Amino acid sequence: MRNSHFSGARPPEDASIRLASSADANRIAESLALAFEDDPVMALLFPDTSSRGRRLTRFFRTVLLVQHLDQGACFTDADLTAAALWNLPGQWHLTPGRLLRGSLGFVSAFGTNLPVALRALGAVERAHPHAPHYYLAVLGTRPDRQGTGLGSSVLQPVLERCNHDGLGAYLESSKERNIPFYRRHGFEVTGEIRLPGGPLVWPMWRDPR
Repeated sequence: MRNSHFSGARPPEDASIRLASSADANRIAESLALAFEDDPVMALLFPDTSSRGRRLTRFFRTVLLVQHLDQGACFTDADLTAAALWNLPGQWHLTPGRLLRGSLGFVSAFGTNLPVALRALGAVERAHPHAPHYYLAVLGTRPDRQGTGLGSSVLQPVLERCNHDGLGAYLESSKERNIPFYRRHGFEVTGEIRLPGGPLVWPMWRDPR
């Protein structure tokens, strides 16, 4: 895990916030699965409510291990109940190599709904900005810990790095009600993305402060 990207940034204000490691993947995946169980995009990708939680856990564990943790930009709390999964500038693409590494996990997670997931991913990727930026792929907190400030705390280290580097940050909000939260952290809506056969998502961009 490449930690050097954050050596010049101010330490998190909450001392319990730290970089996530591969040893944390299972617990973080379980927390994110609970956080996203009622998410409209995840309802499109995992329509069977009886298996959604189990499939979400497989999905998040896979993306943690093949797309995020090795970039050294994922932060969590001491209890692994919240996590911000970032990609470094220029590293947000899910490359063929990463897809191959995660193929068993993705197939196990999506099952016969894999074509729907690939179409949704394609729509999101086509709207992705090309300017250098840090990409917030996932932010989630277990429902029983939401509203305690953990989401803001796990965001803070990379937002500080964005300011330090003079680079923007980008995300897609899958819930309209979350937009005010991201605005408080400097993000602004830049448009709308309609997923094929699914809901709207809102791309948001943050200029460095």
